Amino acid sequence: MVPTFDALGISADLVAALDEQGITTPFPVQSLTIPDLMAGRDVCGKAKTGSGKTLAFGLAVVERVEPARPGCPCALVLVPTRELATQVAEELSSLARVRGRSVRAVYGGTDLDRQTRALQRGVDIVVATPGRLIDLIDRKAVSLADVGMVVLDEADRMADMGFLPQVEWVLRHVGARHQTMLFSATLDGDVDHVVRVHMHDPVFHEVESDRVDVDDMEHRFLCVHQMDKVRVAASIARGAERCLIFVRTKRGADRLADQLGREGVAAMPIHGDLRQSARERALRDFSAGTLHVLVATDVAARGIHVDQIDVVLHYDPPADHKAYVHRSGRTARAGTSGVVGTLVLWDQERDVRVLQKRLGLAELPLVEVFSNDPRLGDLAGWKEATVAAAV
Repeated sequence: MVPTFDALGISADLVAALDEQGITTPFPVQSLTIPDLMAGRDVCGKAKTGSGKTLAFGLAVVERVEPARPGCPCALVLVPTRELATQVAEELSSLARVRGRSVRAVYGGTDLDRQTRALQRGVDIVVATPGRLIDLIDRKAVSLADVGMVVLDEADRMADMGFLPQVEWVLRHVGARHQTMLFSATLDGDVDHVVRVHMHDPVFHEVESDRVDVDDMEHRFLCVHQMDKVRVAASIARGAERCLIFVRTKRGADRLADQLGREGVAAMPIHGDLRQSARERALRDFSAGTLHVLVATDVAARGIHVDQIDVVLHYDPPADHKAYVHRSGRTARAGTSGVVGTLVLWDQERDVRVLQKRLGLAELPLVEVFSNDPRLGDLAGWKEATVAAAV
């Protein structure tokens, strides 16, 4: 039997706030971790994107955080990207308002003086990217002396992006007595080093298997011709409520968004060279459903945490099986289903076959398609048709 939030120790006012949002039953990561988080234990949660971990640590932080002095927050959440900082801050803010607590996201690409003034007025919970937080500490705009709770969210991605030295620098500046909560899809390598060095007697909770997990998604591998590739992508995008398309490069993201526009499909790119305001606008519109197609690079997409993405499309096949899982994990989130399509040119077939074997998807056919194929408008309903086409 799944416990309720109040059975996990969450107070009635926060349970009522969750009810208003339609959240009544905890996800596994929440059921597993919240009792230990509420008890003040250091916790390592191994959980994939979309598992509900933000609410797990968010409830524990909001329940226990003290009011902050000016320039001295009492809780800190470190995240790898600007987009994730914004999304985590928004999710925590809806809970923090119930308790009269404040939340602020700080990240690069925005006005440093404005963030400094906000922190000096007093912020209870800071959600930050490591680099910007270090800038603020160096400017003496913020002190971590009062921080009693630290969350490291998506630690594996911070490692992938080379941020762990900055994370460790921050941890060395946190007050002597604090609780550390770490959430990551993997707990090996550099992440394991952080656990061993910076956590005290942590309790471990795992909510996913060790193998590559692609079972929650439907997968389509589509052989296309170079001259027809954009039109195939447009046909797929038209049939989706929210379609996230992956490309290799920033220039490729801009080019494909323009090409889709010429095919009558409104799309926006998201990558590191765009102004922060443009990235936030694209992500906000995509999340709200007013923009149906987003074209992303791998790094930029690490900050995309939007539920109900029904199609992820690998316009450019990923470099390896890990990248496939990271990209594809943007669909089939939070218990929903999703479909993943991969477009394959003739000279990419061998590499994609290797990719399929690593993913345990070697039995799936590579099906030749053209942009006028009506099946492209419903990839989720494609299964029987692909089997028939491959015979």
